[in-house]
Amino acid sequence: MDGMQLPAAAALTARYGAGAEPKLGPWNDTMALLLSHRSVRGYRPDALPAGTLESLIAAAQSAATSSNLQTWSVVAVNDPEKRKALAEIAGGQRHIEQCPIFLVFIADVSRNERLGHQEGVSLAGMPFLETFLVAAIDAGLAAQNAVVAAESMGLATLYIGALRNDVPRVAAMLGLPPGAAPVFGLCVGYAAPGKESAVKPRLSQEAVLHHETYSTTKEKALRASYDEKLAEYSKRYEMAADNWSQRVISRIGSISALRGRDGLKAALRSLGFPLK
Repeated sequence: MDGMQLPAAAALTARYGAGAEPKLGPWNDTMALLLSHRSVRGYRPDALPAGTLESLIAAAQSAATSSNLQTWSVVAVNDPEKRKALAEIAGGQRHIEQCPIFLVFIADVSRNERLGHQEGVSLAGMPFLETFLVAAIDAGLAAQNAVVAAESMGLATLYIGALRNDVPRVAAMLGLPPGAAPVFGLCVGYAAPGKESAVKPRLSQEAVLHHETYSTTKEKALRASYDEKLAEYSKRYEMAADNWSQRVISRIGSISALRGRDGLKAALRSLGFPLK
């Protein structure tokens, strides 16, 4: 978001925390924009400039796509009743109703399935897990391009993975054909006053960057250090003091925490993804 970008050293400190900054390398405006990313959970009702949606989709379609298969689609949802229902599926995330643009990204192999039918060709690779995985990755790459484009325009964004709480209902609501499944939503708009959070610290690079072979030698100490940083951030900006370890356990430590997504495989199969 324009006007919120920090000088290189300060941006690295904001992202990793004091004492965990990686070596400063090449730097430019794109790097500054990427490191300034934050999730925003509140939006002004202001309309966006004409053509904003189309520009975001152009950016999304410029992302890499496996073998140029382009196995993703996106649905722009404007209907207030649909947005309300999507917000409920997502656990009451009302920013879905507030933002001027709400997009649902789709892992979509249906277009290629139709191509096969139209050309009289059986696409034997369609039922396999690999095909769905490619489609989901394609959607993620496309969406991230759209996020970077939006933030370069001074807009705020928020991914909504909780649409996967009930993918059959979302698919029915959006009229998706077999072979198309919603993988996440995306809010886009101007941040409401007071909804701009600070840059959230991430795990140190030493925890995620491995050289030649994967190493867990320092993992526990690195996690403890990160727990302290995230607890401090949480207390300051999120009115909680939980750390990263607690969040991981809370999020995937029980079946109930998955909020219905434990049935995702069956739901995807019902939407036309055999996942062989």
